[in-house]
Amino acid sequence: MIRLAVRVSPEHAELVLAELLELAPGGVEEKALPDGDVEYAVYGAPGELPALPDLQAAAGDALVDISTEEIADDWAERWREFHRPLVIGDRLAVRPPWEPAAGAAVEIVIDPGQVFGTGAHATTRLCLEALLELAPGEGPLVDLGCGSGVLSVVAAKLGWGPVLALDYDPAAVEATVANARVNSVGLDCRRYDLRVDPVETSVTPTVSANLLAPLLFAWVRRLTGTALRPERVIAGGLLRSDGDPVAQAFAGIGLNETGRLTGGDWIALILER
Repeated sequence: MIRLAVRVSPEHAELVLAELLELAPGGVEEKALPDGDVEYAVYGAPGELPALPDLQAAAGDALVDISTEEIADDWAERWREFHRPLVIGDRLAVRPPWEPAAGAAVEIVIDPGQVFGTGAHATTRLCLEALLELAPGEGPLVDLGCGSGVLSVVAAKLGWGPVLALDYDPAAVEATVANARVNSVGLDCRRYDLRVDPVETSVTPTVSANLLAPLLFAWVRRLTGTALRPERVIAGGLLRSDGDPVAQAFAGIGLNETGRLTGGDWIALILER
């Protein structure tokens, strides 16, 4: 088995991922690196993987490095060991299906497949902590960039409803639908491109947007001038250096920072009207 990895700069990560999914529709593994870069990886036998020129074209100016390596036959088992439960005190536990129950007040099971995680990454964890700060939930919530559906499922468990989960990646939509079914929650899940699709999230009181800064700025630009905007936004996926510029951008449309959560090099903002 071959692992082909593409390393990109964080400010271009979401856009590069969209291009890579065109080349590898079966799914892309994502990992945040200690230096702040993002690594995307695909797995396959020799001859099954995308060609290097195609990957270089997809990554463009954001490309930092491309590498390949042979991996052991037991890589699938080792991959499972990598995904550990996320436990936030006694309030919330998010675990893969092969791990035992943790006994938290709210407990959900998320199968990461081979594309997404279970919420342990700092960006998702911070958004979950923000949801817990705002719980119990009330009214509709949109999960913008839902991934495997961690935030959507937890929001539904905490009392928000209806919950609309949106993501550009078709694999994310499939994973979210499956994880909602496993956890017995009802979600409306759709494929959505925030750069071009109608800004339907503007009519929703609460939006969770676990996105990198460039996509958040693009969303703010689309909200500018609209009559209806969210009452509250949880903005995740942000490096510490992104916090103030993103907060200023949202303040320009009437959403002011009321909370900031930090974890390592990452932060999440709570912004409210």
